[in-house]
Amino acid sequence: MNFQHTLQTYAELTVKVGLNLQPGQRLLIMRAPLEAAPLVREIAVSAYKAGARLVDVMWGDEELVLARFQHAPCDSFEEYPVWRAKGMEEAARRGDALLSITGVSPDLLKDQDSDSVSVYQRTRWEHMGPTLEHIKRNATNWTVIAAPVPGWAAKVFPDLPPEAGQARLGEAMFEVCRRRQADPAAAWEAHTKGLAARCDYLSHKGYAALKFTGPGTDLTLGLPEGHVWTGGSDITTTGITFTPNLPTEEVFTLPHRDRGEGVVSASRPLNYMGSLIEDFALTFDEGRVVKAVAAKGEPILRKLLDTDDGAGRLGEVALVPHSSPIAQAGTLFYESLFDENAASHVALGSAYKFNLAGGTAMGDDEFAAAGGNHSLVHVDFMLGSGEMDVDGIGEDGTAEPVMRVGEWAFDV
Repeated sequence: MNFQHTLQTYAELTVKVGLNLQPGQRLLIMRAPLEAAPLVREIAVSAYKAGARLVDVMWGDEELVLARFQHAPCDSFEEYPVWRAKGMEEAARRGDALLSITGVSPDLLKDQDSDSVSVYQRTRWEHMGPTLEHIKRNATNWTVIAAPVPGWAAKVFPDLPPEAGQARLGEAMFEVCRRRQADPAAAWEAHTKGLAARCDYLSHKGYAALKFTGPGTDLTLGLPEGHVWTGGSDITTTGITFTPNLPTEEVFTLPHRDRGEGVVSASRPLNYMGSLIEDFALTFDEGRVVKAVAAKGEPILRKLLDTDDGAGRLGEVALVPHSSPIAQAGTLFYESLFDENAASHVALGSAYKFNLAGGTAMGDDEFAAAGGNHSLVHVDFMLGSGEMDVDGIGEDGTAEPVMRVGEWAFDV
């Protein structure tokens, strides 16, 4: 199978399985690296064939981002092109399908001032807030995918020549997206049904807490009453079924913002806005991070935690078996979209309102009172491994095995 055909297959999966684009709907690609142009063009073709009225793209260039940090005035990082934020929010409010294509060098900003990186990211989150609110409520169909750009490929496969590394990254990405199946769309349908069965089981259990035990981790996360497990595909408030991430291997819900106790050690590095945070651990007390240490990138980690009041609390807890295709591939992608689907993980920052019964109709204060966290940020990091055990804790304190040595401990 040649690379062009692979791009076409990936584009069709994005439009049909990821977005489930509806005839007459518009598509806004809110983020796309310049190097992803061949993939973007294939997505546009697939979208128009599916009945899209308009496909529009907001391009990005990591070299321009780096040039800003190297040459722009130090006091200028609160500047933002407001038209972008308004355009995204308008598209979300109108019900356009939204697609984000990730792909950035994990080391892009490694040598830049951590204060400037923090201000830059905070400003971006602030302006994207209204759009993200629509996304957190599942007000429209949205999907995140990735593109094998050169800077990212060089980090994942440093011993290969640039073109070979990029091709190898593309193959690794598409492989875990089930593109080798005779009918990739049918394979995804079967996969998401399996994830839905896991979600139904866990939602029915209604555990009061989850306890994670593994290397460097002894963490108990309380779960709010009425929490809902989701994963694989989801449904918009208007009834469109879509798959938010390609690939996806997780089932997830929201932890209670005030009920996290213990320590968690990351099992994989975190690529946060072009800076790597490695070998880090967080200690929680009453849901808040009270201690943070990292072998590399600790200043960036601390800036992330200080973004706002909710950034030092958790908004997501997700379970992923160690037997997932991404974990078994043995590739460290340095990209959360892939690495989070190789291992169980949690997310610092904002929770999704659809993970709480009635949550999509709640204002921020009511959501917080019910245990949901609100923040400008939502940053996943991995804690799972083949040595991780997870227990579900009932209201009476009884513990039941949910995962053992990284694998599911129950059948569906």
